[in-house]
Amino acid sequence: MKAKLFYLLPIIVLTGIICMGTMPAYAAKIRVVATFTDLADFAREIGGDLVEVHSLATGVEDSHGVPMKPSFVPMMNRADLLVLVGLDCEHAFLPALIEASKNPRIEVNRAGYVDCSLGITPVDVPKTTEHYAGDVHPYGNPHYMLDPVLAKTAIANIYNALVEFAPQHKAEFTRNRDAYLAKLNAKITEWERETKPLKGLKFVSYHEHWPYFAARFGMDFFGTIELRPGIDPTPRHIEELIAAMKAAHVPIVVREPQFPEKVPKRIAEQTGATMVTFPVMPGGVPHTETYIKMMDYIVHTMVAAAQARK
Repeated sequence: MKAKLFYLLPIIVLTGIICMGTMPAYAAKIRVVATFTDLADFAREIGGDLVEVHSLATGVEDSHGVPMKPSFVPMMNRADLLVLVGLDCEHAFLPALIEASKNPRIEVNRAGYVDCSLGITPVDVPKTTEHYAGDVHPYGNPHYMLDPVLAKTAIANIYNALVEFAPQHKAEFTRNRDAYLAKLNAKITEWERETKPLKGLKFVSYHEHWPYFAARFGMDFFGTIELRPGIDPTPRHIEELIAAMKAAHVPIVVREPQFPEKVPKRIAEQTGATMVTFPVMPGGVPHTETYIKMMDYIVHTMVAAAQARK
């Protein structure tokens, strides 16, 4: 990844500078750039008509390696706020983009740098970050957004940043936030009711996206198809995982759409499990354009897969 950045960065910077020269005058709206589509969705909900929101990811990418595009640099150069997951989730692409954008408003520790993990207590904080451990995150698992209760921390951080940037609009931001939280809280109650029959349900996934989701809904995150974070499975690891799944009667294999289907499908076939494909960001699969629609899809698909096995 670092090698790719080395070659791509000069091209991106040059293209960005050319694009910046043709930018229109400052718009009246607050310009927000979010790294991922779930954060962009929250910013739109809270900011309403007062914000112009762009997401670097579309929803189908690997969240650890969103491909850089020349258009990102002028977009970030103009941004008033940069909204990110944090916990080092965007480490492979965001620092280089911030540097290329030449925008002091969104640099680390500036008011425009909105780290949505502030207030999150991460799980799986590694004891080592040595190379053999894989592409580990030194501050812990960054996939807390798949727990809708923890996602409210991100909403709070985005709200606070918008209020700080434009305090004259606090009443509207507060009204929008409260309306969205009312919808989200109702959905959380609904999802908790729907997943009650899934308490203790074991499942594996390709990557470690699901510990927070499993903890929220009382399921058992059994393990990953990856050998370690960012490291593809070896034949021996697959054999051991299949044996462990058979012994523990693990009924569900989750495949995230950014990873190949072949290995998860083979593991499901050899263990008798059901494979389901879950997005990890809105837009990852059709009809999941918003955070609530995405969580609806995940919960309903998990429940349907579990019920079909009875």
